[in-house]
Parts: sequence; C-alpha cells; structure tokens
Amino acid sequence: MLALLTAGAAVALTGCATAGGETVEAGSGGELPAPPQPPAPPRPLLPPPPGGPKSTIPAATITELPGPGTSMALTVDDGASPEVVGAYVRWAKDTGARFTFFVTGYYESWTIHRDALRPLVDAGQIQLGNHTWDHPALTGLAASGIADQLGRTKAFLRNTFGVDGTPFYRPPFGYHNAAVDRVAADLGYTVPTMWDGSLSDSGLITEEYLIECARRYFAAQKIIIGHANFPPVTHCYGQLVDIIRERNLALVTLNDVVRVG
Repeated sequence: MLALLTAGAAVALTGCATAGGETVEAGSGGELPAPPQPPAPPRPLLPPPPGGPKSTIPAATITELPGPGTSMALTVDDGASPEVVGAYVRWAKDTGARFTFFVTGYYESWTIHRDALRPLVDAGQIQLGNHTWDHPALTGLAASGIADQLGRTKAFLRNTFGVDGTPFYRPPFGYHNAAVDRVAADLGYTVPTMWDGSLSDSGLITEEYLIECARRYFAAQKIIIGHANFPPVTHCYGQLVDIIRERNLALVTLNDVVRVG
C-alpha cells in the first residue's frame, strides 16, 4: 500500500503501461514498450526536522510542542498489529517521516520488526517511549505494579533496541496521577506525554473518519496520537502525507525539538 506514494503505483493499480503519452492496456494484444530505465531514487516527500536549538522543558506533563514553529509530532501507541507496525516502518523509509512510538512491550510486533526498526532508532528517525508492558490503567495499580509495568518495558527496550525511552512515557488511556508519576520518575520517566489531537484509531474505524480526524487536528506544534492496531491507517499514508505537505508541517520526534531541563 505504501507504493501509492510513488509515481509507479498508478501503473500497477490500473493494469496499464504508459509510453509517449499513449496508454496501452495490458492484455489488449498490443506490444508493450520496453521497460524504462529505473528512475533515480525518489527524494523524501517530507522535509527534515527544523534546525536550531531545542526547547528546554521541565520534568512535567507535556501535551503539545513548546513555542512557535511548524513541527508536528505524530506519536504511535500500542503495536497490537505486526502488519501496521511494519507499514509505519515502510512509511518512514519511503518518505523520511519521523515518529515517536510508545511501545507496549507485550506485543510481538516490536520483536518481529526489530531488525527493520533498529537502524531507524539508531539514526534518530524513530524514537521509542514507554507505554507499559500490557496496557493496564496505572491508576488502578499499587506502586509495585506500576514499577513492574514500566520496568519490564524499560528492560525490553534496552535489550531489544539499545534505548530505554526515558524520559518520555505515555500512561495507558492517559490515566496518571501524582502517585503514578512518582513511580515513573524513579525509573527515569519524568515526562508523562499526552496529546492534543488524535487519529481516533485505537479501535477499528473507517479510512474516511481517520482522514477527517487528520484534517481536524494536524497543525503546527501539535502532539498527535495514533495507534498501530488496525489496518485502515495503512491505506491512508498518501493522504496523510498530502495533508502534512499542504500545511507546511515537519514531522518530528520529541527528541528532535525538546530537551528536559
């Protein structure tokens, strides 16, 4: 589905070849022209993160990117679907898109795609944060349970990807309080990361509604939440790229634009 982002996708989908402005239907009896020489690798469709100094933020809850600018952080939670995680990785490779994944360590997607993800993590194009081990409401757990949920995923991230996601964590359902934040901070997670726009795709929705949400919320300095759980988003990458480009936004990871003071 990510081939829709390239010019050759139209040919593949219509079942026809184009040469010299004429369209020759495959299987029509006419001879197809010799295949063209492979084009040069396409340039990334999305701009790199902005340069300049990072904004310093306190160790506290964040819901949007600080200060003026044209950046947008698309943060992706959970990872219940290996198909969707793999498609996000492909999107990053094909377009230069930058994401912050909040990893639920229990899901096998992260292990399945470890080899594809690790170079992007090492390069800083994909950032990983902590979204607990198996997604409970942390406010319903004792301190030991909170520590176990965050600590297990911290160890998984370190052992699998060489990073531990600190200082950013996202509590499942957005549920956190002072007690949760104290335990998280003891493990190095001093910045509970909320959001101020959503693709609304934690459950199964239509592609049309997902794009409606993107058009509603994609804007400068927003933290957007999406989910790697259901396939509709994998059919929408071309449209999402179009919205980002139309609005002159730069996709960034949190580490691209902020540092914790």
